[in-house]
Amino acid sequence: MHTTADFRQTVYTLLIVVAAGLVAGRILGVNFNYEPYLHRDPAVSEDTKREWPKVRPKPMPTFSSNDRSRWATIRALVDEGHYQIGERTITDPATGAYKDAGITFEEGWGGVDKVMNPETRKFYSSKPPLFPTLLAGEYWLLKQVLGWNFQTHLFAIVRTVLLTVNWLPLILYWVLLSRLIDRFGGSDWGRLYTMAAGCFGTFLTTFAITLNNHTIAACTGLYALYLAIGIWTDAAEKPDQPLPLGRFILAGFCAAFTAAVELPAMAFLVGLGALLLWRAPRQTLLGFVPPVLLVVAAGLFTNYLAIGRLTPAYAEVGSKSEWYLYTGSHWLEVPGKEKTGIDFAWKKETRPTYMFHFLFGHHGIFSLSPIFLLSMAGIWFGLKKCPVAPPPAADEAATSEGEPTPPDQAATGCGWTQWLERLRGDAFSMVVLLTAYLTLVVVGFYLVKTNNYGGWCSGPRWVFWLTPFWLLTMLPAIDRLAAHRWGRVVAVIFLGISVASVSYPAWNPWRHPWIYQWMDSYGLIPY
Repeated sequence: MHTTADFRQTVYTLLIVVAAGLVAGRILGVNFNYEPYLHRDPAVSEDTKREWPKVRPKPMPTFSSNDRSRWATIRALVDEGHYQIGERTITDPATGAYKDAGITFEEGWGGVDKVMNPETRKFYSSKPPLFPTLLAGEYWLLKQVLGWNFQTHLFAIVRTVLLTVNWLPLILYWVLLSRLIDRFGGSDWGRLYTMAAGCFGTFLTTFAITLNNHTIAACTGLYALYLAIGIWTDAAEKPDQPLPLGRFILAGFCAAFTAAVELPAMAFLVGLGALLLWRAPRQTLLGFVPPVLLVVAAGLFTNYLAIGRLTPAYAEVGSKSEWYLYTGSHWLEVPGKEKTGIDFAWKKETRPTYMFHFLFGHHGIFSLSPIFLLSMAGIWFGLKKCPVAPPPAADEAATSEGEPTPPDQAATGCGWTQWLERLRGDAFSMVVLLTAYLTLVVVGFYLVKTNNYGGWCSGPRWVFWLTPFWLLTMLPAIDRLAAHRWGRVVAVIFLGISVASVSYPAWNPWRHPWIYQWMDSYGLIPY
């Protein structure tokens, strides 16, 4: 019996419900856990880890410096009416002695993701302020309507905001993803595999329990792409009808917001805008560009309100900026005192070693999530050959072994002129081209310009927002594997490893990956 389109929709729904339930349960149970292995063993004198707390720590629903930095801004805006999260007072000018106070220095609210204005000695989050400013509006509403505040309802506020900003967008993300997978996929097995990977095999679910910019950026990035695909399809199939301007407006807003919360996604905003400008110049200028300008203006304005300048403080990380290198800063190197940890990995390894671990090593894109090897193969198939429109979603023919026969999406090669002509009429070609460009630019940028793997995190978090693009482009590759039993075995192994990687840090996403932990247990991590 062959799989039908209705049955696929049923499976998609079940996968989404199960994934949403798992994420919701984890959000409702968020709680920071103290792990003995991260603390000093009193019996080992040379152990340099932190000491185990002598008194019971304050229970907290936040996990790391990264999310606490954003929460501190939200609290400061609503409870105190400004972006300042702390302040330094010089207690003895002669010796330079000082005292720090404020939200970021309270128990459970501290971290390294802060900067200090060298002129005013006031502390601010190092994260771009637009996103926390928007979430401060939700906290203000909870405070006004329900009377909640961070002193009396800390866990309830954090869980409510996480459900709003991570969980609900993920549900819409999965729904739209399932539609695109069903449209562009060429085999039932490949479609269901890709949807399962999207629900359980990516780090978006891992990081859904913590306030971060990567999860929402992946969602809004897919929203923008979904709208652009609709525009592309209408332009090809209904050339005599006007394109809906509303789609351009929404696509521009979603793409711009993605870039606002995930700064390297500016490449996505530029790439998508260029493609739409080529395909429909008038509507792009009238619909896509205005919301982009609005979001950019909002980002610049909130940044100016926060720190008194247009350029974000985050842009200066790794530089000699006084905003980062103040006395007591995590980033300030003190003569005679060696800095250790993954933030200073560059002191112990070469650039080629860093590149290897970023791609295939302890924080590797492809070692932790080997399903994305299929994405790279899918991009290659899409760029090398001339894609043709996928067949309608219907029962596939079966081979003599009962396996679906994937469509010949790349039967013959072609020149640039023919490829561009196909691009105009084929939305999937647009997705492939855009994803290839983003992969080259974004991954290349991080390989060359960064040196600490994103700090303490369970995966290569800087590329998480590329997840929906890579899921869609794996379809041509998984369809080819679906036609062979050995191919299915390989794909299933890749999926199993990917699911294990995203499930390993279930208690705290701001922990090192399992490969890193394994290497460290054998003394293979020099920092």
